[in-house]
Amino acid sequence: MNRYAAGVIAGFVATLVLSAMMIAKATMGLMPDLNVIAMLTTMAHQKMGMPATPVVGWMLHFFIGTIVWGLAFAALYNVIPGGKAWLKGILLGIAAWVLMMIGPMPMAGAGLFGIKLGMAAPIMTLMLHVIFGLVLGVTYQFMRSKTDTGQ
Repeated sequence: MNRYAAGVIAGFVATLVLSAMMIAKATMGLMPDLNVIAMLTTMAHQKMGMPATPVVGWMLHFFIGTIVWGLAFAALYNVIPGGKAWLKGILLGIAAWVLMMIGPMPMAGAGLFGIKLGMAAPIMTLMLHVIFGLVLGVTYQFMRSKTDTGQ
């Protein structure tokens, strides 16, 4: 399979897993102030004039995870350190976390590294991004191996 198609598929699968964990976190009542979908919705409304509906936040969330990070992983795969796809995925997940912590978090009013939400916010988001990256790398390798074996 083409590496970019594999990257998009892997990004989508990883975003699905991340989304399930975000929903589980919300269902359990953990850190209700840490609502990435609400943050994306508000930012899209305030900065881009998009409708203030969670659908917009979810669309942005899936666009970023699937297209931006999926394609970035495929494009940068050979330059990301680490010998295994799962490790490369985790490293990209950590990079995505750092960018989120210094960009969108402060723009959403949560402060640098989301510190206004408490010390647990950067830790929880890092864990979510590590899992995202792990799933991204494993899925990418699986999709690419389909081509290598002629399947």
